[in-house]
Amino acid sequence: MTESASQTQKMTVLVTGASGKTGRRVAEAAEAAGHTVRAASRSGAVKFDWYDPSTWEDALRGADAAYLAYQPDVGAPGAGEAVGALARQAVALGVRRLVLLSARGEDQAEPAERALRESGAQWTVVRASWFAQNFSEGPLLEGMLAGELVFPAGEVLEPFIDSRDIADVVVEVLRPGSAHAGRIVEVSGPRLLSFREAVAEISAAAGREIRYVPVSAREYGAALAEFGVPPEETEFLIELFETNLDGRNAYLSDGVREVLGRAPRDFGDFAREHAEAGVWKA
Repeated sequence: MTESASQTQKMTVLVTGASGKTGRRVAEAAEAAGHTVRAASRSGAVKFDWYDPSTWEDALRGADAAYLAYQPDVGAPGAGEAVGALARQAVALGVRRLVLLSARGEDQAEPAERALRESGAQWTVVRASWFAQNFSEGPLLEGMLAGELVFPAGEVLEPFIDSRDIADVVVEVLRPGSAHAGRIVEVSGPRLLSFREAVAEISAAAGREIRYVPVSAREYGAALAEFGVPPEETEFLIELFETNLDGRNAYLSDGVREVLGRAPRDFGDFAREHAEAGVWKA
């Protein structure tokens, strides 16, 4: 197959976690590229649950490629075993092109990455920095709406990436004949910001005061436990915050430009766009 032919070939793409921050956008980007999308989640029309292997075969069968976003985190206990088992089943069913969402600097993600590499699949790992959408969706949004984000990130710098850039990269590297098969691609936003600076940019865009309050990982974990987060998950998150938010990710990665030939979206544009949409309106 020629390069130009591979670029136009349409596929059936399984998207796991299709209701999540990246999965939803991968599904949208894949559809926009003309692919048939099999949007899978625990509650969707296509059932898929990382903790229920009986859901895997029906989701995989007949797909040409798959996007793997392990829940709750690629470095969580058991992720390596699950990713490896799913990848091997995918290969057995003829789904050889697999892309795994991973995290820059997250040592805990190595078992899942290694399991994918050893599965026999045509694999790509996309290691992403912290999502900009963590401020607009999910657990942190409640604090943002209340006017105070309490989080264990200190004054560490992070190149926040727009999840739409992750999705565009994933769809590009999923295609047959991709030069990024068998590679790790690291992606980030275009500039470094502290969490305090990121919240300040959102506050300015939203036209209302939102404060950033740094706490220790242990203090944050205690709060999670009070909200009913299971002890094992709480301990994992404490370890993750203590390691991954220690400054190791205070650098830029050029994966978006390398894969897409353009710069990544800027955090300021993300903040203004979402503020105009009323995301942080009290």
